Amino acid sequence: MTKLIKVLVVDDSAYNRKAISSMLESSDLIQVVDTAMDGEDAIKKLIRLQPDLVTLDLEMPRMDGFTFLRWVMSNRPLPILVVSSKGSNSNVFQAMELGAVDFLVKPTQKISEEIKNLENDLINKVMALAGLNIDKIISRFRERYLQGGDASEKRDMRRSAKDDGILSTQNIGTRIDMVAIGASTGGPTAIEKIISRLPEDFPAPVAVSQHMPSDFTRIFAERLDRCSQIEVKEAGKGDIVREGVILVCPGDSHMTFQEDRDIKRVILKKRSPTDKYLPSVDIMMESSAKIFGPKTLGVILTGMGNDGTQGMKAIKESKGQTIAESEETSIVFGMPGEAIKAGAVDKVVPLHSIAREIIARCT
Repeated sequence: MTKLIKVLVVDDSAYNRKAISSMLESSDLIQVVDTAMDGEDAIKKLIRLQPDLVTLDLEMPRMDGFTFLRWVMSNRPLPILVVSSKGSNSNVFQAMELGAVDFLVKPTQKISEEIKNLENDLINKVMALAGLNIDKIISRFRERYLQGGDASEKRDMRRSAKDDGILSTQNIGTRIDMVAIGASTGGPTAIEKIISRLPEDFPAPVAVSQHMPSDFTRIFAERLDRCSQIEVKEAGKGDIVREGVILVCPGDSHMTFQEDRDIKRVILKKRSPTDKYLPSVDIMMESSAKIFGPKTLGVILTGMGNDGTQGMKAIKESKGQTIAESEETSIVFGMPGEAIKAGAVDKVVPLHSIAREIIARCT
């Protein structure tokens, strides 16, 4: 008999608690063991019921979601999926810093039947997150608050990339004119770790497609810009692709590129109703391979599903270079694992080595 995934639903709205529970229990593989109306209630039920995963609202009376998250990560770590309102954009990123693994957005802040539209995404995320190795989440959480020596690491980046043996010999000598990075679940913190380590004189443009709603990608780009030594911005239609600038694809579009008289620009494609992933890593990488050819470096990071596999294959077929995050550090090994199985990856490296690998290939 298949073991059911036990979920605790935490939300101060009685309607949302009922709606989320109903959506989850439409799956034969999920059991909602109970619901809680705030953080204090949730702690008591978490200790007693020992769920596999918690869905968490952030804005609650008495004990809010942030206080609850701190308690969980310090006392009883387990996967946390934030289900929050659209107006809580920056709050979601704060929650992920505190250890939440992923998030979903309620369609409105008001009680609404629209919340039922979340059902497929909710079930898929719970299924993917419930079996996570919690040690990976704890490691990232602790690293963020205990890491030291980053400044010296940045100064020594070029030297260490060549001295510690992580530099692949494949395609060395080819100038990289585009670094295309794709990620999904667990991606925001992984991307931040990489971007924060690129030096101020980094000589190539970087394009990022992270599965994320449109209301959040601008905030994500702004957060990356604050921790980066080079400029980070949400990509806009017609933006010139320039070295030392990181472009984050808007959440309601796909990012492609076009060349006109030796000037390369961003072309944003609107989503279609049949799109499975948004923004699409495949579309961005395939366009990168077409425009930048062998001067493209593709990087696929943590995430569920297989988005990026075709894009990485396109880069490899164009004689470009490809890197995947290792299973050792991936929160979810779906996207890197699928690209590796497809033979689309030149080298597999842990997250903490990816920035150095990128720098070594671009300088």
